Amino acid sequence: MFSPNHRASPVPRAYKAMLLLAIISATLAAGIGSVWIAALLMRFGLGKGNRVGTQHLLSLAAGALLATAFMHLLPEAFEGDLHAHDLFALLLVGLVFFFLLDKAELWHHGHEHSDAQRVAEHHDHHHAHGHGHGHGHGHEHEHGQPHAHTHVHGKGGWSILTGDSVHCFGDGVLIASAFLADMRLGIVAAVSVLAHEVPHHIGDLVVMGQKTADRSAALLKVSLAGAVTALGGLAGYFLLSHLEGGLAYLLVIASSSFIYVALADLIPQLQRRLSAGQTAAQVAWLVAGIAVVTVVSRMAHVH
Repeated sequence: MFSPNHRASPVPRAYKAMLLLAIISATLAAGIGSVWIAALLMRFGLGKGNRVGTQHLLSLAAGALLATAFMHLLPEAFEGDLHAHDLFALLLVGLVFFFLLDKAELWHHGHEHSDAQRVAEHHDHHHAHGHGHGHGHGHEHEHGQPHAHTHVHGKGGWSILTGDSVHCFGDGVLIASAFLADMRLGIVAAVSVLAHEVPHHIGDLVVMGQKTADRSAALLKVSLAGAVTALGGLAGYFLLSHLEGGLAYLLVIASSSFIYVALADLIPQLQRRLSAGQTAAQVAWLVAGIAVVTVVSRMAHVH
């Protein structure tokens, strides 16, 4: 069913339809699925007893993102005729760009997203060790603000949803670019996006829940923001279908995004003073993220 390399020959119309359907399905699964997984984890007690905690999710997401970038996206981008120097230069530019973008978002929305992390920490029994909820995008690292709760009932709800929608749209474009390169690669990218959006949406649901007594309404709003991933997927499909020469460049940009999120946001949140058992758990979940990407890739290749 999956074609590892469909670019060498003209693409049949039936395959285009199947590819578009796959992109829509994968982006909806990543965008909305991550919200519902986050809601289920909160519902059944995130971090309580032996259940999954935010540190586990952050480790899993970091492993999945790094594996996707280094084992799949970058190798696919380098398979073409483009100079390695140019692609590495673009990778560096991408990392700097996401750093600057993160700075801009922290400047404008730092207080709002710090609220998400602060309130969400009540769902994790390990917060005494300095654990924090990962937004997946570096928005809630302001641990030194003791007055963060005073902003919870401000007007940050719609701002958070708007920011989520824009980022989800970008995720959709990146997933579409991966599908256009290789059906198997698209599935791997979608799984990685889903993994790193779960801890992000936990914080969003907590903040939105503080602004309305109706949890269903909060879940619906965040789900709608996640659904924008599908719009990004559609835009990416129709844009890149006519710009096939730029696919390798977009794959490198996607890699820089994944690498930045993993190394500059997720992993620093894991660098805490922990017991030997907690450290082993972090490493195990990190390896599990890599393993999930590897298994998904092989399963897609087989089928």
